[in-house]
Amino acid sequence: MSKYKTTGKQILFDAENTIQKLSEIGNPLEKLDSVIDFEMFRSRLEEAMVNHNTKSNAGAKQYDVVMMFKVMVLRQYYNLSYEQTEY
Repeated sequence: MSKYKTTGKQILFDAENTIQKLSEIGNPLEKLDSVIDFEMFRSRLEEAMVNHNTKSNAGAKQYDVVMMFKVMVLRQYYNLSYEQTEY
């Protein structure tokens, strides 16, 4: 069981269709992943961003820190609004 959320709410085949569409039009994350190894940032991101002093596992899981880092890089690089980033 993962300690991070993997996706938001999705309907049957949403993820598969979305990934396929993005690949066809040029998914920026695929391009960045082929050039940058984002996993090298995981230890530093988790050290800085994850609260390790929780008393229980109650509450919603947080999103993966590497995925959120990628989102922030894309947002800055493409000068995206919050709405564009969410999409």
